[in-house]
Amino acid sequence: MSLEVKALTGGYTQVPVIKDLSFTVNDGELMGLIGLNGAGKSTTINHIIGLLTPQKGSIILNGINLKDNPNDFKKQMAYVPEFPVLYEELTLREHIDLTIKAYDLDSERTWVEAKKLLKTFRLDKRLDWFPANFSKGMKQKVMIVCAFITQAKLFVIDEPFLGLDPLAVDDLLKLIDQKKKSGASILMSTHVLDTAEKYCDQFALLNNGVLESVGTVADFQTQFNQPGASLSEIYLKLARSEMNE
Repeated sequence: MSLEVKALTGGYTQVPVIKDLSFTVNDGELMGLIGLNGAGKSTTINHIIGLLTPQKGSIILNGINLKDNPNDFKKQMAYVPEFPVLYEELTLREHIDLTIKAYDLDSERTWVEAKKLLKTFRLDKRLDWFPANFSKGMKQKVMIVCAFITQAKLFVIDEPFLGLDPLAVDDLLKLIDQKKKSGASILMSTHVLDTAEKYCDQFALLNNGVLESVGTVADFQTQFNQPGASLSEIYLKLARSEMNE
């Protein structure tokens, strides 16, 4: 099973920002959501995580329609936002306990996994710290830990590399690879195309709210007549062409 986005149209007003988007993120697959600023990436993500209601279309995860059963849909999903959102009055330990309760996880077993991730991201000695004591990068790591201790079938990750040091980026990519191997679906929005090309299985390219193309780098090379070009080269050529129209 997988994430299925079908004919999705929506936005923040009656005027649609995204129009008729259809794509699938399969089990064990990392899809990169790419496009210029304003292309509709964040709007797409906000619909998938349930913050916005579609004007048309459907969003289905493992057979569960977000519109019909939002609670069961969201229990299968974990989200890492571009800008960390933490509760200022809760410590790191309490954020993890809150995540365990929200997802109805086994506390003892989940804490074993949490301690491994905390050590990986060098937060293991910060359990009693409050968000005010954390840098932006550390707050981002807290969001990553809280998301990846869940048993989510879908991980939605928005611009995860901003604010992370190179070691943390490498740790996150290894973690994503582990989740892929366990069968999870991952949708990741990013502008870091060189990294995305190495790790993503396929890409959804958005342009002015429309899905320009879905496929691998090889598919893009064929479709846009750029044999041997990198994802970054293809992307930049399309972007410049669009700006000159």
